[in-house]
Amino acid sequence: MEFDADPWEPATVAVVGAGYVGLTTSACLASMGHDVTCADIDPEKIERLRNGEIPIVEAGLGEVVVHAVAADRLRFVVGAAAAVADADIVFLCVPTPQDEDGSADLSYIEAAARQIGPVLRPGAIVVNKSTVPVGSARVVERVLQRSDVSVVSNPEFLREGTAVFDFLHPDRVVIGGDDEAAARAVANLYSPLNTEILITDAASAETIKYAANGFLAMKISFINAVAAMCEAVGADVADVIEGIGSDHRIGRAFLRPGPGWGGSCFPKDSRALVSIAADHGYDFSMMRGVIEVNDEQRLRMVAKIARAAGRDMALDLPLDGVAIGALGLTFKAGTDDLRESPSLAILDHMAAAGAEITAYDPTTVGVLDRVQTDRLGTLRLANDALGAANGADVVVILTEWPEFAELDLDAVARVMRGCSLVDTRNMLDPGSVRSAGLDYDGVGRR
Repeated sequence: MEFDADPWEPATVAVVGAGYVGLTTSACLASMGHDVTCADIDPEKIERLRNGEIPIVEAGLGEVVVHAVAADRLRFVVGAAAAVADADIVFLCVPTPQDEDGSADLSYIEAAARQIGPVLRPGAIVVNKSTVPVGSARVVERVLQRSDVSVVSNPEFLREGTAVFDFLHPDRVVIGGDDEAAARAVANLYSPLNTEILITDAASAETIKYAANGFLAMKISFINAVAAMCEAVGADVADVIEGIGSDHRIGRAFLRPGPGWGGSCFPKDSRALVSIAADHGYDFSMMRGVIEVNDEQRLRMVAKIARAAGRDMALDLPLDGVAIGALGLTFKAGTDDLRESPSLAILDHMAAAGAEITAYDPTTVGVLDRVQTDRLGTLRLANDALGAANGADVVVILTEWPEFAELDLDAVARVMRGCSLVDTRNMLDPGSVRSAGLDYDGVGRR
């Protein structure tokens, strides 16, 4: 539906959940002039936020939060009920973790709806901002048990590392709801932004979110498969990307080979697409293939690193005694998010085969005890890239942090025991690596 904005007025907004999506939504809506109360069940998190401490690494978020609090347009409270009583619009930004069968767990959404149902003012609008399965707006309506309250879907399209920019400069805003007046009210929140606002039904809005992430995951899996083919036939994936990316129908976005996609969205949403389709009688075989290619890509990186160390995983040769210097642990640069990180998945395989791993990541220096305990019991940490490379048989770049593109390759070569560098992000110039006396292996590079 084409949307013509009504005269803009600031709204009183409550946001339930102070995680990645909730905190970004709260801060950015407040920066646009709305009066926002953000609630979370964690008292310690709320106290830190009140003190100006931002619990996640996200460019620009701290500045937006501090400015909004200082302008008295953003406040933090403990508990959803405390936030929503006077709100015109309430955003639900709570986790939707994945069950073993790939379906989304809606227990947090339902719990939040039960808490706020009795205290919502008449005429309030509840907005599903969390990524939820098709039909979740109906689920929230049933739990609220309020005929005088409308439920609208407003999926987020935020990239970790650029979330503030994405919120304030979106490609589009999607609003889904069966109550047109409620959908327009939510759309008007965004009318100060210079962007397209699409109003549709709730089921279509919920499907758009999953379809968008599924398509982007497909592009990455596709180029990773092409990179594997390039290695087999002797082509260079950089030239292939230039050739196909210049076609405006394809574009260059998300055509960068790497160790596989990860994070909090793509893995969960891709599996959910398969699960939702299956629940409605459709076998989404193409999406299953996208997931399988991603799993295979991680194993290809394991085999690549093992070969660089003179071992062959196909022959079941253990990696005992092999020292790996790992650069990057987060699933992507610009964030401290370790969820579904391809780096950790690859290092898990290497550690299980007996490799000794020393790792460095800019965001986790000195604070990685949780990962050591929960994910990699044998992982050793370094305070910088040279510390990770010291004594290594193989150095492997796993996350595309900009500082890794500026490595002092001569210094790396001096401190290594071996001479192999595996660049799973294709960040380095192969010639420069070889000039430093190191063997170079990228992804799909000739």
